[in-house]
Amino acid sequence: MQETLLNSIADNLNISLLQIKAQKLPFSPAKMGGAVSAGEDNDELIDNLKEAHYIRSDLVERAFRAIDRADYYLEEYRDSAYKDLAWRHGNIHLSAPCIYSEVMEALDLHPGLSFLNLGSGTGYLSTMVGLILGPFGVNHGVELYADVIEYAYQKLDYFIKTSESFDKFEFCEPSFVAGNCLEIPSECRQYDRVYCGAGVQRDHEEYMMNLLKVGGILVLPLEEKLTKITRTGQSSWETKKIIAVSFAPLVLPKDYTSNIKTSKTAPLPTFEVRTLQELARIAIRHTLRVTTDNRGGQPRGRGSFGGGRGLGVSGLHKYGPRFKRRRIHRRHGNSVVLSSALPTSAPLDNNNNRGGQKVEEQGRATRGAGEEAAAEEEEEEEEEAERETGELLRAEPPINILRERILCLPLPEPLKMYLLYYREK
Repeated sequence: MQETLLNSIADNLNISLLQIKAQKLPFSPAKMGGAVSAGEDNDELIDNLKEAHYIRSDLVERAFRAIDRADYYLEEYRDSAYKDLAWRHGNIHLSAPCIYSEVMEALDLHPGLSFLNLGSGTGYLSTMVGLILGPFGVNHGVELYADVIEYAYQKLDYFIKTSESFDKFEFCEPSFVAGNCLEIPSECRQYDRVYCGAGVQRDHEEYMMNLLKVGGILVLPLEEKLTKITRTGQSSWETKKIIAVSFAPLVLPKDYTSNIKTSKTAPLPTFEVRTLQELARIAIRHTLRVTTDNRGGQPRGRGSFGGGRGLGVSGLHKYGPRFKRRRIHRRHGNSVVLSSALPTSAPLDNNNNRGGQKVEEQGRATRGAGEEAAAEEEEEEEEEAERETGELLRAEPPINILRERILCLPLPEPLKMYLLYYREK
């Protein structure tokens, strides 16, 4: 029945059914997970999301690869982390990877923006967003359940203390507060980007839209459609349906009706101006991160200290800590010497040099065949070594360059640890 409906729509719009499924137009089937194959690890899950066109931009891909989804699961449920399925345990909840992909793409994030996450949950989405916003963005979350906020801060602390991505990218640390997102005071500050992680009915649409600055983007599940709303003016909006979804509805405050609101309010996280000490740490880490690497002599990133820096200007590995198993090719000293077979002579014009060109081409072909044979021999030797050892040869993981540079600074140890955010590795 669904396939017949899609075919009819495709015929009317003069597009193929394959295009409908690939592009996930507003009338595509509801998806709350299971849209892509499970991965063996985080990178394989991201590969599958890219192949299915849920992840479409480099910036979003880099954010997803930088944070392991399994780190936000309870230990006994980690085996399910790389499936394209939502997960819930008590009050703790994670949406399916395909939903988070669509949300991240729709938010159109840039360094330096302000972001509000309504129903921030485990902090997984807020942490990915923080990698893009950079140190001069604003990253706030409102969560209904206090135990979930405690869980989110535990996961955030684990990310800062242990993840290699923290040293590879510049980060806007999220702040969470407990409260009902329908009790935010009307005089609160507005944001460049807002996401709501619970089902919203039409009664609350205007309330949500008023949290946006002009030019801002709101992404929310509105009446079972993931919807992108852009504020184009003080009283003008553009709305786009993304995909059909099924979210649990917003929890209404006690004694709440559409006409009478409670006097209780949920204050947003405080916007605090950074101290000079914090700004100095950001500046030093940025300078060390983009300083010319003495080994290669090439700059690793932008040298300027701009106001809006994030994942996009990290200057290090494009996808963060991704180390695939790879074969190391050993270089042999094999070569083919043909110089004695070729006479030397003075340069001739094009018309008289055809014979010489032919000999030279034959020589190049012979050299190419010799190099190809040597490469095949190398590969055979490597495969034989793999069969003997039973495992692939691996390249050593790269050194944490930022950490090494900080540790080499002529500073007291407490200052070095402050610059490292007290990370032990």
